[in-house]
Amino acid sequence: MDATAVAHVRRFNRTVTQRLGVLEETYLSRARPIGQARVLWEIGPDGADVRTLRARLDLDSGYLSRLLRALEADGLVVVEPGVPDRRVRTARLTARGLAERSELDRRSDELAAGLLAPLDAGQWERLAAAMAEVERLLTASTVTVAETDPRRPEARAALAAYAAELDERFDAGFDPARSIPAGAADLTPPAGLLVVATLHGEPVGCGALRFHGGAPAEIKRMWVARSARGLGLGRRLLTELEARAREHGVRVLHLETNRTLTEAIGLYRSAGYREVPAFNDEAYAHHWFEKLL
Repeated sequence: MDATAVAHVRRFNRTVTQRLGVLEETYLSRARPIGQARVLWEIGPDGADVRTLRARLDLDSGYLSRLLRALEADGLVVVEPGVPDRRVRTARLTARGLAERSELDRRSDELAAGLLAPLDAGQWERLAAAMAEVERLLTASTVTVAETDPRRPEARAALAAYAAELDERFDAGFDPARSIPAGAADLTPPAGLLVVATLHGEPVGCGALRFHGGAPAEIKRMWVARSARGLGLGRRLLTELEARAREHGVRVLHLETNRTLTEAIGLYRSAGYREVPAFNDEAYAHHWFEKLL
């Protein structure tokens, strides 16, 4: 890791935490730390199940429980069994909690206005653009990519979203029964593997490999959720699959794609894949690619 880049990140963190008042024992002068304030905001007026809160905030379950207990003790939150699944606890704001959240929102707006006040309009635009870029990059760094059993819920959700998007985008829709199979058995070692990208516990991308002994391996089921595009996740998934293919002794990779997936075609070409004659009879393919590893 580049030492200069690390130093830049640490200096940025120090500046932001000081400017936003995170160093204070209380946040926005409301007699509670920023962690409790953030949990109040995330619960929101409609409530939220505790499992979702934990994933959304990337918090340890024990620490989140302590935050919720403190908010309950202050009469701001109630935590109760969910409906219909009582095993899933749900956190809801009381009337006092809703009022406190509203006050925190008002003070947060004042803090943001105070940050902007010393700057002119041109500086506002530069700051907004820089913040948007920082948010994108920090979100990208939060995404995890891991090899996953295709039978797991997050894998099934990702593969279902992949099929649904193809059905929406392809001119004649997408029927998995007409496509070359890539079922759970095909994506389980030693026949193949599946990697799933998750963000705050939710699947936002996937990609797969199918192995064929000494023949070229195939890249299958490449998908990135619309909500995660612009984070470089497609390239990250492709790089991950190539690395895993090398680990399995693969020297040549094949993939095919549909002409409507222009962003995927651009990604493959920029990553060194060259277009070759058709090497299979995939019903939905218009372009076939190959890469030597």
